[in-house]
Amino acid sequence: MKPSPTTGTLSRRTLLQRSANAGLGTLFSGLPAGWVGSAYADDSPEMPDVKLGIIALTDCSSIVVAHEKGLFKKYGINSTVSKGASWAAIRDSLTNGDIQGTHMLLGMPIASTMGLGGAPKKPMVAPFILNRNGQAITLANTFKGKVGDDPKALKPFVDEAKAKGNPLTFAMTFPPGTHAMWTRYYLAAGGINPGDAAGAGADISLITVPPPQMVANMKVGKMDGFCVGEPWGAKTIAEDIGYTAITTQAIWKDHPEKVCAFTEEFTAKNPKTVKAVLKALHEASVWLDKMENREEQANIVSAATYINCPPETILGRLQGKYNMGDGRKFKDPNYMIFSDRNCNYPQAKYGKWWLTQLRRWGFTEGAPDYEGVAKQVMRADIYEEAMKEIGYAHGGASDAAETLFDGVTFDPKGDLEAYAASFAVKTMKG
Repeated sequence: MKPSPTTGTLSRRTLLQRSANAGLGTLFSGLPAGWVGSAYADDSPEMPDVKLGIIALTDCSSIVVAHEKGLFKKYGINSTVSKGASWAAIRDSLTNGDIQGTHMLLGMPIASTMGLGGAPKKPMVAPFILNRNGQAITLANTFKGKVGDDPKALKPFVDEAKAKGNPLTFAMTFPPGTHAMWTRYYLAAGGINPGDAAGAGADISLITVPPPQMVANMKVGKMDGFCVGEPWGAKTIAEDIGYTAITTQAIWKDHPEKVCAFTEEFTAKNPKTVKAVLKALHEASVWLDKMENREEQANIVSAATYINCPPETILGRLQGKYNMGDGRKFKDPNYMIFSDRNCNYPQAKYGKWWLTQLRRWGFTEGAPDYEGVAKQVMRADIYEEAMKEIGYAHGGASDAAETLFDGVTFDPKGDLEAYAASFAVKTMKG
């Protein structure tokens, strides 16, 4: 006997009638998330338990906030945040699988993919730029009132120290990383040679120091200057150990800085996991760029498990309030951003610029594969897929030229090898 439409299985006609009356939203309200049309699209992460690395810097905020506010969990990720002792330690943890993704200097995934700077060759991808701006070049109080944002003013001191056989010492955080490149670019614009990857031809001594150790090392007189992310520049001023000569956004407005990186192997095996991480980071980044949230941001990331620094030391520069420590005070509109101005799109042109600088300073023997490596590392395709799935309209790819503070223009569509060779101060090989 056929079941009655009122007592048994609904007929197709009855189902359609009821759906028309009740509305499709009500009818399908009990279905699982991810139901699209007549098919179930499972977008749950392949690997829900994800450990993410950070270094104690303000620009780790997207990862920390996504974790603390449950945004990773929203996208099916059970996150753990692990603070690394140094960038080399972070790289090694990612390489050996102790962590699955990480806060990382742009330049590090490029160097690892190419096997440069003493790193084992391990292809990595950077499908998300975490922030722009917000780093600083700090000088010891010895130079206060004598050297500011013009590196040419530093050259006589460099020449004098070199002539005495005791070169000035500058620190950065990782040889192919951002802080190293800002230091090199700044010094070279003043006619000072920072030397090649091994230090040959240098007018100064360029050393590697982990970010949280910068202030202590300058305090005991081990270095004359350093480049690092906040809050360590501000902390140096708070402790009256040094001052900010120039911010990195003054060197290059809206420059790329940290990325969220994964190994290429992990990304290929776990594409949904990677996209879930990017979706959570996107939400955190949008939250971070609302100025009214920055006090809460500073309170969250200042914890001992993250930056371990007073929140007030973090907050000022996050709000664009710059006290340079030498009498200069101003409101900088180009403070650290996390989402605005298409911040997160992993532009291939930034990978290309990095390769020109690695070439310029002798990290590569001969011309690198500018197009190929940039495309391999800066994975815009993954970012675009993730953003499409959450309905976010990003600003897309850009190949617009960039002009830095020395007036030299980088055109990503131009002759990249010629650009690398065009600088007066360089240590190219091959």
